[in-house]
Amino acid sequence: MKKSVLIASAILFLCSVLDAKVTLPSVLSDNMVLQQDTEVALWGKAAPGRKVTIKVGWSKGKTVVTADPETGKWLARVATPKASPEAPAYDITISDGEALTLHDVLIGEVWFCSGQSNMEMPLKGYDSQPAKGSTAFILRAGESRPLRICNIVRRSSITPLEESEGSWKLHSPESAANTSATAYYFAEALQAAIGIPVGIIVSSWGGSSIETWMSREVIEKEFPEYNIDYLDGKSEVTHKYHNPCLLYNGQVNPIVPYTIKGMIWYQGETNLHHPDKYIRLQEAYVRMMRTLFNVPDAPFYFVQIAPYPYGKPNGWERGYFVEGQQKSLAVIPHSGMAVTCDVGEYGTIHPCNKEAVGQRLALLALSHDYGKGVIAADAPTYKSMVVEDGKILIKFNVDGLNLNPMGADIAGFEIAGEDKEFHKAKARLSDKDHSVVVVSSPDVPQPVAVRYCFRNWCNGGLYNNFGIPAASFRTDDWAL
Repeated sequence: MKKSVLIASAILFLCSVLDAKVTLPSVLSDNMVLQQDTEVALWGKAAPGRKVTIKVGWSKGKTVVTADPETGKWLARVATPKASPEAPAYDITISDGEALTLHDVLIGEVWFCSGQSNMEMPLKGYDSQPAKGSTAFILRAGESRPLRICNIVRRSSITPLEESEGSWKLHSPESAANTSATAYYFAEALQAAIGIPVGIIVSSWGGSSIETWMSREVIEKEFPEYNIDYLDGKSEVTHKYHNPCLLYNGQVNPIVPYTIKGMIWYQGETNLHHPDKYIRLQEAYVRMMRTLFNVPDAPFYFVQIAPYPYGKPNGWERGYFVEGQQKSLAVIPHSGMAVTCDVGEYGTIHPCNKEAVGQRLALLALSHDYGKGVIAADAPTYKSMVVEDGKILIKFNVDGLNLNPMGADIAGFEIAGEDKEFHKAKARLSDKDHSVVVVSSPDVPQPVAVRYCFRNWCNGGLYNNFGIPAASFRTDDWAL
């Protein structure tokens, strides 16, 4: 009797092994781009305790790992070559006895793109909110161009998920039209400049707060003021894309630890009224992501929230918030900010000129990560001020500034005296030094402070020689 039971058990075990097949997360699929010249992560599930063999088309060797004896999970690190415009697409075969093959895999640069609605807004636009100039880009999108897109489907979860919906797509009019306009313009400009494959993973949700993109571990350790007992079923979720951790669980955890080059981020409007806290949140978010993806020096480029009335066109809320965004550059190594104070839309929080935003992000990457340092991709910023003959002379950290249109007074400047009341100012480039702006107003004979593009609604016209707009700033330290 005992012998027959043992035989039956052995047969059942053998059947389960024979039926088992390696499974992969959806982010590991045909058409994907793998990060060049590093060790990329490949992972999945197999029969518990089975050996998993990985063979890649660019190497004659093989990688062997053993699936966890209880869960069947496995993780491998595989070396990739340097990318080349002439390199072919490759196959990857993964087997624990039964082979699974991924086709048309490219080696290149991979960027993770996330945020709220201004990142989510597709190249085809929202209803009655178009993406300016997108038609030509959509129509000429072709599969022969090595630009690949992976859109992660929106999903909120109280527990960290292991799987998401979203696989890699070829560069086609359909895939281009339905991906993030900001991310697409970034990838398009980057790929055109470096000439090798580029892949973007887009994970975004309109209206989301930054804390919902952060893990439970980070929130509990660094932001205990958030009540997250809903993660343990002790309360109801009040908002599926505002509450901390929910989008991390649904849209970040499932793609960890896919190997990336860097990150672009367009978010902040939902956190508008907490500028000081946002500095801490964004620094913690970046540190978390670099750890999760095992890229401690991954570049992080983000977008200044655009001018918009935000309920009070003359309010200062946006100004204080973008000041916080600017300050975060000092606490986040290898970061940069794309300034948008010239591309806002009064009637919508979703500016239509996503091409300018995406290209400015690409210029930051090209300048700092791809050897294109000839481009002055960082925004001109305030350096110092001098009061002279009833005027304030504002010095910027660049050799020269340009105006749009040339020769015009510079919009966006305001000036105040000791009464702290700001008045619209006349601003022009100094005749002696084109890195200096001379600011004055007949209403403020004894000025003490200047602000530039600091209101909720504003439209700046000050640039460097490469068309990068100057960042918003204030010279005062008056309380909010």
